[in-house]
Amino acid sequence: MATSQKRVPLTVSLPPNLAREFDKLAEAEEKNKSQLFRDMFRTYRQRRQEEEFFELQRYGARQARKKGVLTENDVDAIIFRNR
Repeated sequence: MATSQKRVPLTVSLPPNLAREFDKLAEAEEKNKSQLFRDMFRTYRQRRQEEEFFELQRYGARQARKKGVLTENDVDAIIFRNR
């Protein structure tokens, strides 16, 4: 059975100059405002997720350096030490 997709209206307030830019961008992209907002939100969410991933990578690299793990060979040595 197919489920109907529901929409939730969302009101956003923008300064007049930004609202005009948004309208122009929607027109240039040949999208309505809702489509443009959804695309912008998806892009923003993806960028946030990527930044969280990179922050985890940076954290892991800092922790590895503290423990003297600097190369892939160091990682392999730890993994295979007790095998």
